Amino acid sequence: MTLNLQGQLMDLSTPRVMGILNVTPDSFFSGSRSQDADAVVARVSQMLAEGADIIDVGAYSTRPGGTEVTADEEMRRLDWALTALRKQFPQAVVSIDTFRADVARRCIADFGVQLINDITAGSDPDMYKEVSRARVPYIIMEGAAVGGPAVVPSSDRPQLVPDMLRFFAQRIQTLHDMGVVDVVIDPGFGFGKTVADNHRLLHRLADFHILGAPILVGVSRKSMIWRPLGITPEQALNGTTVLNTIALMAGAHILRVHDVQAAVQAVRLVKLAPCGPPAGDARSSQR
Repeated sequence: MTLNLQGQLMDLSTPRVMGILNVTPDSFFSGSRSQDADAVVARVSQMLAEGADIIDVGAYSTRPGGTEVTADEEMRRLDWALTALRKQFPQAVVSIDTFRADVARRCIADFGVQLINDITAGSDPDMYKEVSRARVPYIIMEGAAVGGPAVVPSSDRPQLVPDMLRFFAQRIQTLHDMGVVDVVIDPGFGFGKTVADNHRLLHRLADFHILGAPILVGVSRKSMIWRPLGITPEQALNGTTVLNTIALMAGAHILRVHDVQAAVQAVRLVKLAPCGPPAGDARSSQR
């Protein structure tokens, strides 16, 4: 699989790493926050040096209980951050984490952003038209509240995977009909799902290949890791690497992470290691 980034093809035969850059004061993991131009440059420089393929910039925290951000404030944050980023790293591949079509349009036009990452799957009725017009890859996620913070589920979803497959199939068809060629699916770990839902979803991740679209996985330092372990997000790097490895073995194409170096190392090692015992494993002949 490939993504067309304004005429440059990104090959996904080797999984790619997307580094998170939050220009918000309230994102759930403090290590991802950058509050001024110098901090943006320092964090992007570090992520690129560690091997990030994509920088995902967000200006609206979607953590449960997060503060609502107006469109003007979201764009104000993105404007200064992208100005600093593009000045220092003009060739970087950048995605914008937004559910607003006008914000997406301005970031594409003014800063040459190459991907749009929409956690609400098109809650803005103009979003699909905008990504079609701009001919940029579109990341579509399942599970977020429309135009607001993450949904906190009250119970497990027994038909989780079949429901999600229908959800993605319908929207991919709609997007393709509108001329959007490159659609990436994000199962939305942590959004509208219980901890048990999240782990069942990870176990069934390979089922999503039936959709024929690249799969993005974002589990970095989320509660599906730190709640079962009784730790904090700041202590969840090792658990993140474990779940990223499981996702890679199930065929994930993009990892969205706070910790780029650990994810890049996981990609390299999983690519070297076979998944499962080879044919004719000696253990089989001894049974």
